[in-house]
Amino acid sequence: MSSGLTVIYNRRCPICRAEISAYRRAAEAAGAPVVFVDLHRADLGALGLTPDGAARRLHAVRDGRRLDGIDAFVAVWRAIPRYAWAARLAERPGLRPVAAWLYERVAAPALYRWHRWRTG
Repeated sequence: MSSGLTVIYNRRCPICRAEISAYRRAAEAAGAPVVFVDLHRADLGALGLTPDGAARRLHAVRDGRRLDGIDAFVAVWRAIPRYAWAARLAERPGLRPVAAWLYERVAAPALYRWHRWRTG
């Protein structure tokens, strides 16, 4: 993967694609070193992921280390100046566990179920 941050996302999910498109535009405008890779084009095995596992949540790689879920989002937000406020908010001690719980228990499973329903 490249230096900086590489984000692995599900391009086949319309909601994911729209959100990543906004991040991509903001990253490009700021010259932020963020690369976005569709999970269907990524070397998932090298990341210890399966296609199904990769589709279940957002993933990122920074300095050779894989970040999953809310940690991946925080890394994206921290890397893009326009979203730095979201990283600071999510990193607050009282909010981080709540954000992680909401993503892992509500948002990610709902998006994954919708993805599975859409793709059969």
